[in-house]
Amino acid sequence: MSTDDLERYETEIELALYRDYRDVVGTFAHVVETERRFYLTNKVDVKVHSSTGGEVFFEVNMEDAWVWDMYRQARFVRKVRVLTFKDVNVEDLNPSD
Repeated sequence: MSTDDLERYETEIELALYRDYRDVVGTFAHVVETERRFYLTNKVDVKVHSSTGGEVFFEVNMEDAWVWDMYRQARFVRKVRVLTFKDVNVEDLNPSD
């Protein structure tokens, strides 16, 4: 497989992923962004924890989520739990978004 073939393949996957996103975004209430993934979900809970060394980390629990990941076969996940030391961004979607 040539470099051009690989780039074309990845472009097709990204386009298909965008189309999937566009089709499902209206059924979700929240967008959650972590350092590794982007999620659409209807239920999200973020808890802030402090470790014994004084570092802060986040525990993010989601239910009925859709995952933006072009290499996943199944994008819908019933439950997701993310632990991260990086920022977490949660946005409420407007019904018209």
